[in-house]
Order: sequence, then structure tokens, then C-alpha cells
Amino acid sequence: MKLSDGSPRILCINPGSTSTKVAVFTGEVPVFSDEERHPKEQIAACGGVRGQLALRRQAVAAALARHGCPDGPGDFDAVAGRGGLLAPLPGGVYAVNQGMLDELAVDAHGEHPCNLGAPLAQAFAQAAGCPAYVVDPPVTDELRDIARITGLPRIQRRTVFHALSQRMAARLAAERLGIPYEQSKFVVAHLGGGVSVGAHDCGRVVDVTNGLDGEGPMSAERAGTLPALVLVEMVRDGADPDALRREILTHGGLYAYAGTNDLRVVEERFRAGDEQSGRLIQALAYNVAKAVGGMAATLFEATDTPLSAVVLTGGMSRSGHLVAEITRRVRFLAPVLALPQVDEMQALARGAQLALAKDVPVQEYSAPC
Repeated sequence: MKLSDGSPRILCINPGSTSTKVAVFTGEVPVFSDEERHPKEQIAACGGVRGQLALRRQAVAAALARHGCPDGPGDFDAVAGRGGLLAPLPGGVYAVNQGMLDELAVDAHGEHPCNLGAPLAQAFAQAAGCPAYVVDPPVTDELRDIARITGLPRIQRRTVFHALSQRMAARLAAERLGIPYEQSKFVVAHLGGGVSVGAHDCGRVVDVTNGLDGEGPMSAERAGTLPALVLVEMVRDGADPDALRREILTHGGLYAYAGTNDLRVVEERFRAGDEQSGRLIQALAYNVAKAVGGMAATLFEATDTPLSAVVLTGGMSRSGHLVAEITRRVRFLAPVLALPQVDEMQALARGAQLALAKDVPVQEYSAPC
């Protein structure tokens, strides 16, 4: 249902590790934005990501009902869902098609709640009679060839990261600085339940830490880079690989040390005099800063154009303490901009709006042969 000014009505759905976010936009203007938190116990009871689909669908329906759509999805011109773990692909807007849904249904390229974004978008789009899209999926792959090389020829680096958040944060930083994103260099760190640090070179993310493969800094619940041979020895000594994977990806980082994945709780303990909490915040900042420095070095592969800014975004970038500690360590590289207000839901809406207006091509996903 387009409004009198021609703006399309867009439903956005973002299933994350611990929440389901729902928003409706008229163009890029939010009508509402809602979030339902899912306790770890509730998630665990579903028995895996595919088992969460009904829970997440109920969360979307409940949010719509709370905001005036009690009988269904209402009239939408498009539904945009967070992209899932697909085969590597360039960034942009993709139509949800059957090949995409089939691969996500069997976690063909990895298991993560973002795999539910496309099927949720498809379900609500069918009810509304409109197209379903995903925007800048986390498997967006624009790596330089040199970035794929590892120390073992049979292992090649791949990209899984917060592409949606990072791209919008970099574009917003460019707008703040009055420079074109497509002609500038940025290092962007998304600081959330997972952390990813990317090198943005003239509109392309040419290198990035892949937290789902165990790379990069620790985060609220991921362990980050660990000594590889220690892990080999743990498996040799009887550690269950699946349990170890879950520990690394969902029970590491802040959660492993502090029993919580909420940085605000850790900061409260530090202010109350807990020195271990203070050291943990310092370690988190140290790890992020180290990754930022490494990514900055990758941006001088092609040209000597200087780095325009280091950009911090994601939920943990709301912490003035953490931002100050990271800034202290990386400010020699470039100005540091903290942009916690970057909204993945708005990024989804913007992508859908551009697709509807035919300002960007709507791409078709093809499963690899």
C-alpha cells in the first residue's frame, strides 16, 4: 500500500542469536520497530535453528498485532529479511527463491538463526502478495584473492560477517565526513553478540574477520581466534567436536568469563569494584583494536589513499567505556567514529526500497554446482 507521497510500505524481519526484530517502514521512515528477546533456555528447547521457525514466526505475528496488524501482515509492498548462510556471493539485494530456501532448510553452508530470515520473509510476503528480499547477506564475498590464502593449501578463507550493519555504518560515516563511500577507505568493527572487523576499500569489503569460522576478536559470546593445535589436542583427548564448536561460538567471550553475554552487566560489576570485570573489558578492547590494526594494513594493497576513519557499530558500541578503550589504541590510524545508532532494520528497508524503485538490480541466487 503506497502512501500519497509514493513511499512503499516495507516489513523488515531480522532473526538474531537472542532476539527477533520486526519493523515496518514507509520508505525509509519507521512506522514502528519492535524486538522480542529469546532467553537461551527458550532457544535451547527448540533443538536447533530449524526448530525455531515457528517461534520466530509467532514473534513476528505478535509484533504486527501489537502495532495494529492483528489479522495478518497487512498491506506491504515488500518484505525484507536478514540474509542467511548461503554460498559466497556479491553484496546487494536478492529475491528470495526456492533454491535459496532449499539450501537454508538444510543448513547447507552452516547453521545460524539468520538462516530463518529468508523463509520468514517469504511466508509473510506470500500472505501479503508482495516480493520477498534479502539484503547484503552475511556471506557477502568481495575478498581479494590474496586474502583467501592460508598456511594450508586445502583450507581457503571465506567470508561470513555482519555485512548489512557494516555497509550501512560505512556509508553513514562517509556521509558524516562528506566523502563518497565508493572512493574512500574504512575499517568497520561490528561489536555485538558476534564481532566482525572489515576492510572497506572504495565500496568493497576486501577482507574481514569471520567469527563463525573462529577468526577475529572475542565477543559477547564467541571465543574468537584460539591456538589451533590446542584445539586439536583437546579433540584428540576426547572432547566432543560438536560440543566444542557450540562452546566456541555461543559460550565463549564475555559469557565464558563472566557468565553473561551482556556487556552492561560486566560494566556494572566493574563500577562496583570487580577488577576481573575491568580486565575483561580491557581484553575485549585490546582484541578489537588488534584486529582493526590488521585490517588497516590490508587497505594499502592497491593504492596509498589514506584511511578515512575507523567505524565502531553494533550494540556494544553504545558503551562509552569500551569505545574509549578501543579509540585510545587505534586513533593513530584515523579518526574514530562510534555509530551505535546504525540500524540493520533501516538498512533492510533501504535495500527493499531501492529494489522496488529499480535503483539497484534484484539479483537471483543460484546454488553452486
